[in-house]
Amino acid sequence: MHHFSPHQGKEVTWILAMDLEWLLEYLKGMLKPTLALVVVLMAVILSYMQKLGLGGEMVYSIFRAFVQLSIIGFVLEFIFTQKNVGWIVLAYLFMVCVAGYTAGQRAKHVPRGKYVAGASILAGTAVTMFLLVLLNVFPFTPQYIIPVAGMMVGNAMTVTGVTMKRLRDDIKIQMSLVETALALGATPRQATHQQVKRSLVIALSPVLDNAKTVGLISLPGAMTGLIMGGASPLEAIRLQIVVMNMLLGASTVSSIMSTYLCWPAFFTKAYQLETKVFMSD
Repeated sequence: MHHFSPHQGKEVTWILAMDLEWLLEYLKGMLKPTLALVVVLMAVILSYMQKLGLGGEMVYSIFRAFVQLSIIGFVLEFIFTQKNVGWIVLAYLFMVCVAGYTAGQRAKHVPRGKYVAGASILAGTAVTMFLLVLLNVFPFTPQYIIPVAGMMVGNAMTVTGVTMKRLRDDIKIQMSLVETALALGATPRQATHQQVKRSLVIALSPVLDNAKTVGLISLPGAMTGLIMGGASPLEAIRLQIVVMNMLLGASTVSSIMSTYLCWPAFFTKAYQLETKVFMSD
């Protein structure tokens, strides 16, 4: 039988004490987020009073957010301590996959929508991030790249989903116009130019409006986080300007890419509309 030496016993006790101290610190830190659930309770009560039937979904959503954020906190804590670039790439690709799936769900009537959305988001965010790193705007470290990638992927996901859904719906509404243009010899791109333009304008308008009003109506998340963390407002503003630029760039590239990738599913090889794509509601 193995016996612990007094030295080993002290070492084990010290490790357990450290683990217990870390756990207590974590629980103490979660006190304020838990107290903030009071406002969720208010929303649930209002939902019940108005008979909206959203109380259960609100509770589920906030519980899921709590679990997801807690897990991602531990994951980021691990990644930030690693020196391996592979973890950054893996985290980025995971975000792109989830975003592609979510955007594809929004545009569920677009064939292979999840793959189209995923490829579009990957293209837009990867090009933008590559340029930012190349110009040395951000260092290629987990502390910078993962949060930056998360913001870009999130915005690109929303814009891409709206673009794909709107393009498919507009073509469905104006099938006769598109078919007439095709019959007169127009290419799919020429025949759907107005629909593509409209879908892109609608999808990108919130991003543009946000850029126009940033700082006037609300302080954005990145800027608020820095200020609350003790950074000077001027430093926070510099970062926020970079963030707004990259969000606009990534969203524009991703949304335009999605329109190009949608065309093969919307048209036959003979340049005719694939009517079965537009039959379902």
